[in-house]
Amino acid sequence: MNQHVIDVASGKIKADLAVINGKIVNVCSKEVYDGGIAAAGGIIAAVGDIEYTIGPETKIIDAKGKYLTPGFIDGHIHPESTNLSMTAFAQGLLTHGTTVIMTDLHEAGVVNGLEAIEALLDEAAATDLKMYFVVPSHVPFAPNLETSGGVFDSSIISKALDRPDAVGISEIVAPYLLNGYPDLMEAMDVALKKGKSLQGHLPDISGKDLNTCLAAGVTTDHEALSTEEAVERVRSGCHLMMREGSAARNLKDLVKVITEYKMDSTLCSIITDDLHTIDLAEKGHLDESIRTALSLGVDFITAVQLVTINAARAFHLDHEIGSLAPGRRADINITDGPESFAVHSVISAGREVVRDGTFLNPYPEIRHKPCLLNSVTMPKKITAEDLGLPAECETGNVKVQAMRTLDWIPITIGEEAVLPVRGGIVQCNPEADILHIAQVERYGKHGNIGKAFMAGFNLKGGALASSVAHDNHNIIAMGTNLDDVAFAMNRVAELQGGQVVVKNGQVLAEAAYPVLGLLSDLSLEELTDLKKKLIDETRKLGSTIPAPFMFLSFIGLAAIPEYAITDQGFVHVPTQSVINPILEVVA
Repeated sequence: MNQHVIDVASGKIKADLAVINGKIVNVCSKEVYDGGIAAAGGIIAAVGDIEYTIGPETKIIDAKGKYLTPGFIDGHIHPESTNLSMTAFAQGLLTHGTTVIMTDLHEAGVVNGLEAIEALLDEAAATDLKMYFVVPSHVPFAPNLETSGGVFDSSIISKALDRPDAVGISEIVAPYLLNGYPDLMEAMDVALKKGKSLQGHLPDISGKDLNTCLAAGVTTDHEALSTEEAVERVRSGCHLMMREGSAARNLKDLVKVITEYKMDSTLCSIITDDLHTIDLAEKGHLDESIRTALSLGVDFITAVQLVTINAARAFHLDHEIGSLAPGRRADINITDGPESFAVHSVISAGREVVRDGTFLNPYPEIRHKPCLLNSVTMPKKITAEDLGLPAECETGNVKVQAMRTLDWIPITIGEEAVLPVRGGIVQCNPEADILHIAQVERYGKHGNIGKAFMAGFNLKGGALASSVAHDNHNIIAMGTNLDDVAFAMNRVAELQGGQVVVKNGQVLAEAAYPVLGLLSDLSLEELTDLKKKLIDETRKLGSTIPAPFMFLSFIGLAAIPEYAITDQGFVHVPTQSVINPILEVVA
């Protein structure tokens, strides 16, 4: 018990902070009514008529008739996808009313294991954004199909679950569960015995396979794409995390479980998963999700519940966070109503951090621990010869199995193509939208290079390269010729990680990510400008994908359909096998 909070609630002593003259959005009772909120030691002590808690030393914030909502909670987000440092990331989210996130920092773990994750959690602890740790379920993410810098097995997971901020294990991939991968099953069992949750990653899973995953203890899924999948999950008692991020926007279809099927929304929340830097700067975070939900016919209080108490319930944390109620963390947003929803001021754990849209005390730059730096080890430069895919003929044509990304979500499908062979090497065909794509191992372990062919980006010249490549974060590159692909890869290595656009051996745009090859130390505004330059130059080269680097980062993910490229080669995801892109020699 917190005696200080009890004494404020009972009127024995006065509150540290009081928000007065507000309209309380009560996500517990689904009401809106006039009142205030009193806090002590970062915890809510009283709600409603709080005049008795106010003394001469109480800090008073006048809401002036605006709405008071709980701070927003993102139940599934990868901060690394913004490429921002923990301090810049926290400042960006807090400005838009997000005070709590659930994250596995899996990408950091891929690069340098638990040590790197804990270093980032330490950096985040110096901010006002509360992070709950959802321990990665396994690294490498696709066993035997990729090389990562870090490793997570059941023994490491057991240790990580003992952290006080650990609330479960994340991204339990359905095929690995269904195939009974021994170390994953052991990690799940450890988590259940410790009273932690199992967070699912269940794309294209239904029927008996969904039943199996849920019977094994998985309680959530963020990979539903259709209304039918959403309905099945809610009916099965699976918490439906409705994704509305930058890489995938599924809310329009998933929210129909509420607006059309009239289902109880308790088992539904909105998450972003992957958030683009530009989207954060220009649109916001969960405040934008609320606006989207409202536009899709969700009522105001339900929309707020979807990013507050429902997200807390998914982790059995609604006694700590997610509502404006005594005993909960004093996370309070002062907002407009549903007609023109916007967040004006933000209080996180009883501390005012945003006032009238302005962040009050920007965080200083943090000196990073050594485990977060110098993560790219390439013993030699990559050459065009290293990247060529040899054919069984010196000249002629071959039929290849390529992969095409969808243009609205980075899911790949198969596409066959006939490509020319010159000097025994298969050539790409940019005019037909068939490009070279490759991934090189960047941790200094063996230098493997996977090679394949990519469609869907419509690049007509040059190349792109990035050290952000889910879920191994080797260097991935795509282009219209092997010289530029090699040049782009080498430039990323020189930067110790980053993203580049090149043409004819010249850098057109670049952003350096010296922290794990994933994160920049620039401010949100500075990095947004660089990201816009990267996208602009990519569009000049012909790309039709709105977020080309974010889409490129998912082409290395061997856990979502249908094809992927890793340092081990061209992966057929359904069979979890490496295949030869060359199908046959043709006349």
